[in-house]
Amino acid sequence: MPLLERLRSEYIYLRAAIRILGNVSPIVKNRTRTFPDIFDKLVDEYADNVALLNDRHQLTYRQLLARSNQYARWAQSMGIGKGDTVALMMQNQPEYLAVWMGIIRVGGVCALVNTNLTGSSLAHCLNIVDARQIIVGDDLIANYETATPYLNDPPNIWVSGKATAGAERIDPALDHLSSDALPADKLPELTIDDPALYIYTSGTTGLPKAAVINHYRVQAIMAGFAAACDSTQNDRIYVAQPLYHTAGGVLAPGIVLMNGGSCFIREKFSARQFWDDVVTYECTMFQYIGELCRYLLNAPPHPNETKHKIRLCDGNGLRPDIWMDFKQRFRIPRIIEWYAATEGNVTIFNLDGKPGAVGRIPKWLEKRFMTKIIRFDVETETVVRGTDGYCIECAPDEIGEAIGRILIDPKAPAQRFDGYADKSATEKKILRDVFEGGDAWFRTGDLLKKDALGYFYFIDRIGDTFRWKGENVSTSEVGETINVYPGVREANVYGVNIHGHEGRAGMVTMSADSDIDLAGLREHIHAQLPVYARPLILRIRHEMEVTGTFKQKKVDLRNDGFDPARIGDDLFFDNPETGRFEPIDADLYRRIQSGSFRL
Repeated sequence: MPLLERLRSEYIYLRAAIRILGNVSPIVKNRTRTFPDIFDKLVDEYADNVALLNDRHQLTYRQLLARSNQYARWAQSMGIGKGDTVALMMQNQPEYLAVWMGIIRVGGVCALVNTNLTGSSLAHCLNIVDARQIIVGDDLIANYETATPYLNDPPNIWVSGKATAGAERIDPALDHLSSDALPADKLPELTIDDPALYIYTSGTTGLPKAAVINHYRVQAIMAGFAAACDSTQNDRIYVAQPLYHTAGGVLAPGIVLMNGGSCFIREKFSARQFWDDVVTYECTMFQYIGELCRYLLNAPPHPNETKHKIRLCDGNGLRPDIWMDFKQRFRIPRIIEWYAATEGNVTIFNLDGKPGAVGRIPKWLEKRFMTKIIRFDVETETVVRGTDGYCIECAPDEIGEAIGRILIDPKAPAQRFDGYADKSATEKKILRDVFEGGDAWFRTGDLLKKDALGYFYFIDRIGDTFRWKGENVSTSEVGETINVYPGVREANVYGVNIHGHEGRAGMVTMSADSDIDLAGLREHIHAQLPVYARPLILRIRHEMEVTGTFKQKKVDLRNDGFDPARIGDDLFFDNPETGRFEPIDADLYRRIQSGSFRL
């Protein structure tokens, strides 16, 4: 890196570090001040500023406080006290934040439930937090009812919106309650260590886990990211991610709310609608996650895509293959990529716009934010330990698992790990005796690498990277290579088993134009990727399935394999005999599985 560029980077990180630490460090100095207390002060200063809005409704800071006070009074009237859980299952709307802000004020814990869940999975989420009450949007009652046979102790159900048989309406109940603040003697004694939210998180497999978000973490997330984005009361952020996740429901609103700005909330992301919203509602920021940026880039040109007032976007998952195209096409002045996890203690910011990097920790901050990359065996999915029994830190540019030191120390609040409602799930995320006897580190479950300048790069989720021909294949790197080929809209790479072969062979499921040149795609893949990384199987779909946060689904695709008898999509095999992508029929599938080809 040239000297001037290096000095510029150091200056940017120094200024941001001063802002972030200036916002976050005071939290631990007043242990009885919670986020509702912070919001009271914000209302004093920004009472009539718009806080939250959508295309139908808006709440000023004063109105948001008043509405949250009604929810606080309702919670107390239901017997909700310190540590009791109220579940919330509601679509994106300004009311959403008013609900949990009121519940946590009286000591309750609000469980933010994924609106896509049904049946036993939904019941599991309610059972593990012992929810006593649940507020459900009227359009989600049918989802909730599928879970009732599996509930250990069904909570009392309140419907928000239209009347529904078997559930009380919460709206009229709130209308009879005062919007004034509860007297101090009616409020419990809370500290920043008390739980405020349960936010559900899961890896690539398994049932959701309820991460404990305490009052410190709510404040730290909001204050830290507000400082990183240097927000002001003139900012308005656009959010289309689910409010039941940390990124959409806490982090994004917090960026603006902590400084008097506003948050526009869209129920669901739409590439067609996005730029109209951003221009109409005069947004100055937007938050991305997963493949949102790729969807926008794949969309046809939009008349408003460069008429906006956006000054920055922030988020996680903007891949190197589209970074500069995205920035230049849409004229985005600044991109702040970050890496973080709902429950984790590893948070990294890319503040100087290094394309492809998820963040950087300068040398002078390494003792404040203790994050390491350790050697990891992809084949056995275990960390590598040396002859002394301790883990081995990776060299620059060496890929390994990212971990964060766990400390319960007021002087190092960023290193906390508060775990999950399920204690056994908590223990699985802790790696012990890492560099010395008795130390403990949070396992991210992600493979990253760090260069000599301290920039971190995301490689893959553990379990996604696979071995073929004795080599580790990074699905994200292969995907980036394929995604840049003309006609490819989105590629999802994973490994599949082929009978008689060790490891897993590369397979890619992609959405593509109907006239895509498969011969040209094969030539591109062979020119750009080493032999072991080239996908052997190609599956073409009209649309790609993603999670609620736009992350690609791999597990179901991997389980599907490439048997044409099970899959209705077009399947192709990179036939080494013909040098072409050949359609897979029953006969070719049998030949592949019988070992007829030298792969």
